[in-house]
Amino acid sequence: MTDRINPFFALPVFLVFWVFSSLAAASEEPDRSKPKPPMISSGGTVLLMAAEDTASHGSPEVSLAHTPENFERAFQKHFSRPWSVMLYQGWGTSTDLGQTLLLDIKSEDSLFTGLVANRKMFPFWRYFTFELEGQVLRHYKKQKHWEYNGLFLVRFHPFLLDPTIDIEFAVGEGLSYATQIPVIEQEQHPDASSRFLNYLVFEVAFTHAQYREWTLVTRIHHRSGAFRLFNGTRGGSNFLALGLRYHF
Repeated sequence: MTDRINPFFALPVFLVFWVFSSLAAASEEPDRSKPKPPMISSGGTVLLMAAEDTASHGSPEVSLAHTPENFERAFQKHFSRPWSVMLYQGWGTSTDLGQTLLLDIKSEDSLFTGLVANRKMFPFWRYFTFELEGQVLRHYKKQKHWEYNGLFLVRFHPFLLDPTIDIEFAVGEGLSYATQIPVIEQEQHPDASSRFLNYLVFEVAFTHAQYREWTLVTRIHHRSGAFRLFNGTRGGSNFLALGLRYHF
């Protein structure tokens, strides 16, 4: 028996970040006795620069200009913690990938918990980074097996210079191996199934600018036969997932 998941599934995520941001802002009452940071003009673009050493206070450098120099400095900070680990929780769905992407989905009585290791490799095209990732997942309830995934990700950083919340978008492609044929995939696609399938992930991540070592991650976790390229498998399985990532 399946239950339709409300599209407002993601609302608690945004509420958590709204509260988190409000508390962080409230804890930093401005000191009116100190002079305001100077406005410095560079190449016709006005930049707001910190008046004090930001590293000693743990607060990020404020920069609102989307110039190549500012992005280069931001990516240097971003790559100062190239590794990350994530604890990852997924909830199974009985709908196809297109419906899942639109959050028009029904839940399955299936969960997984996983550990994810990620390595940032290099930036490209100004707003993008390339990453490698490995996952170990344990399925339970309706499915009881292990799953191992290896993939690369392309990450888009349109808000890297935002002084409050950095929102990232990522797409990953790789390979997935299950220690037994997943029950959900057998039920939904009885004509063909396989332990070894293609793997896709779609991610939206949220990082507070003052706590860049922590990231809240939302994902769609997808296994499929990639149009019958894997053992003639036509479909696969989809999970909605939530994770907490630590960068080091």
